[in-house]
Amino acid sequence: SAVSVAVLPSLAENSSTSFTIPPTELKIDTMRASGAGGQHVNTTESAVRVTHIPTGIVAYMQEERSQHKNKAKALKLVTARVHQYNKERDLKDRSSARSSLMGGGDRSERIRTYNFPQDRITDHRCKVSVSGVKSWLGGGTMVRKFGPSLYEMEREERVVAMEEEEEEEEERRRRRGNGGGGGNGVRGKGKSGRKR
Repeated sequence: SAVSVAVLPSLAENSSTSFTIPPTELKIDTMRASGAGGQHVNTTESAVRVTHIPTGIVAYMQEERSQHKNKAKALKLVTARVHQYNKERDLKDRSSARSSLMGGGDRSERIRTYNFPQDRITDHRCKVSVSGVKSWLGGGTMVRKFGPSLYEMEREERVVAMEEEEEEEEERRRRRGNGGGGGNGVRGKGKSGRKR
């Protein structure tokens, strides 16, 4: 049997009560309201549009005759929409982080095996095995044993990644040096090269 464990930061509960938008992130426009309302509609700028600049979320309010009341309602509405947007984004990020950490739960994705009957711990990433499961778990020295091997493995992976990036950059430079357009370098005859 196999077990998958993921450690994720907790999401703040009840953050909606203290959620506020900095005024620098808001754009507030006033305009004349449209629709029924008689002469008052055409003479005062009571309609308000509030835009949250980073997300592009907009709230438009013209229900009240007072610009101040419309502004308060629009601010409340935009705050609620931005809070909901942030909450959904955080949940999506958390879900994708969980999926990447958990994988499919397949045995081939294992990181470490604790084999109690054989009294052995194996770290499959760096391919290191140690004996004495209880002493390793009780003493907290597991990091000292597996840490250096994991650091070395990570260093080797970084070196390989840097070498691959350098090769890709060199290939791009070579392409640019050969004309860059993907052509064969032979120029065709234009108007000036034709016989008369």
